[in-house]
Amino acid sequence: MPPSKSKSKSIDSNIVTIDVGGQIFQTTKQTLALAGPKSLLSKLADSTHRFIDRDPELFSILLSLLRTGNLPSKAKAFDIEDLIEESKFYNIESLLINSQSNPSQFDAFSLEKSLILPLNGRDSPSAIATTNYGTLHVSHGSKITSFDWSMRKKSTILTHFTAVDSLLALSPGVAAAGATDFSGLQVLDLENGYVKETLNWENVTRSSSTVQAIGSSDKHLFVSFESGRRNSNSIMVYDINSLKPVNEIGQNEIYGTDIESAIPATKLRWVSSYNLLLASGSHSDISKVTGNIKFWDIRSGNVAWEVKDEVDCFSDVTVSDNLSAIYKVGINSGEVSYMDLRKLGDSSEWICLGDGRKMVNGKRKEGFGCKIECHANQVFCGKGGEIELWSEIVMGSRKSREGGTLEERVFRKNLMGRVTDMGGSKITNLSFGGNKMFVTRKGQQTVEVWQSSSRGF
Repeated sequence: MPPSKSKSKSIDSNIVTIDVGGQIFQTTKQTLALAGPKSLLSKLADSTHRFIDRDPELFSILLSLLRTGNLPSKAKAFDIEDLIEESKFYNIESLLINSQSNPSQFDAFSLEKSLILPLNGRDSPSAIATTNYGTLHVSHGSKITSFDWSMRKKSTILTHFTAVDSLLALSPGVAAAGATDFSGLQVLDLENGYVKETLNWENVTRSSSTVQAIGSSDKHLFVSFESGRRNSNSIMVYDINSLKPVNEIGQNEIYGTDIESAIPATKLRWVSSYNLLLASGSHSDISKVTGNIKFWDIRSGNVAWEVKDEVDCFSDVTVSDNLSAIYKVGINSGEVSYMDLRKLGDSSEWICLGDGRKMVNGKRKEGFGCKIECHANQVFCGKGGEIELWSEIVMGSRKSREGGTLEERVFRKNLMGRVTDMGGSKITNLSFGGNKMFVTRKGQQTVEVWQSSSRGF
């Protein structure tokens, strides 16, 4: 039975015909609406004039993106910069970014070294910072170089610093930067090259306040300061939007030989599921290295949990919300160990994932300079020129902190990348953004981009 005239008319009214550069395309109003209310494409659905003087082949690619949420395979025949410019014209660049640099696409087991980003000048990278969708900022010497999510657009600004030691991306175009030999934290507009605001810590001696570490949550910016005379330190909490101070925690005034209070926090990480701030720092003398890891309740200003690390103290430490654990790489052993956050408040100890004998007997500082970071459900450790990937093997359902006895956890190690990706100079930074991993190495004026072989251009 043929469709009624009213039903046929309804179907016809939902179909939109668009002439792009002389080529006719047909789609539906629902598809065009996916572009968002501010897009030219969604406006075409209700327009009577539907001619666009643009490249029809590029439009075909973007129309497929609207229909499926992904670029078709034929998109690889085009230059990504052309697609970016075309997506900006139609005001759908966010859809393109989501399809090419979405954090959900991150696949640790298929990462390969896909790109080398060159930096201007002779200085090696000292710090790197990323946004969720893959914008990259790199400090090298007094400069900060930024790459957009596609890694094609590059810009560099000069700063007041001799060298930037701490860098945190607040947005694709704004970053917080600090140094251990320059007073104050600077919030920089990287697109226009100027200082938006400078934050200082008013210490008792009224000396300069250098930045030791920067961290953030959705609501707050955290800055670890040390006085220029190195006799006091503190962690300041700021509102991340207004940059107004909210609280001050962990203030230490150093008297005599009180080494423990002399250790400023050199790493800050927010643990959202516990609403706590991890702050870690270490101190070395002729005979040993000692460190502490504190979990701060930023509302009360009290320490919720503390770990004093003396046996095989951490060379680097990090925390994973997804895995509910803190991880370290021992400075003597070079081995990765973890401590279960689900046992918060109990008497906990480090569980070595490698050769536990090295934790006690290691004297060669095999882990000196090693880096460790967590991303998604994996732990990444840079040892020399290699990257170890640690993953948890789930043996059963996890129990909550209130769920009683916890099952023993099992982790397995893998080496990253292809054979041709292995080796190289010592790794100095590991960072993650979008579906990519970024790596810098000692003495190299470049940044390595690691990405899944099945993703992107």
